[in-house]
Amino acid sequence: MVPTGTNLLGLVKHQAGVELGYFGDTFGRPSEDQLPWDEADSMSDMWATPAESREFIAGRYRRAWAHSDATIDALTLDAIGHVPWWPPDRNEVTLHHILVRVATGTNRHAGQADIIRELIDGTVGLTRENPNMPPGDQDWWQSYRDQVEHAARKASQDQQ
Repeated sequence: MVPTGTNLLGLVKHQAGVELGYFGDTFGRPSEDQLPWDEADSMSDMWATPAESREFIAGRYRRAWAHSDATIDALTLDAIGHVPWWPPDRNEVTLHHILVRVATGTNRHAGQADIIRELIDGTVGLTRENPNMPPGDQDWWQSYRDQVEHAARKASQDQQ
């Protein structure tokens, strides 16, 4: 995990809750598979409790996908929903709006997951067999990283 606690299982758990909420509750189609919410911990959807195994969280996300797909199949893009956790004066949305919101959020979390995965296993790029990255040994990558860091620090100093 990174210093803020962002971790792979937490991202998957969070994304399951996002999809269940936006494609379920927002359009009056709540799922029976709701995530428990801990009012005392506003970040409770971002980490796995000891009782929540990897298989449990991945299974919940698969069920959230199925529920989301059912909502998308059942409604038109201009179907109106109301996001329950948004202020009432601006909680009316269309399915199109929610599709864009969830797709962009999922994309952002996928990028976070890729970085965390790299920290865990050291694999970079597309796959271990086809990284789709420039060839380089550990020394080459360290030199490259040092160059990037130096440029960033210099740019930061120049802007002060």
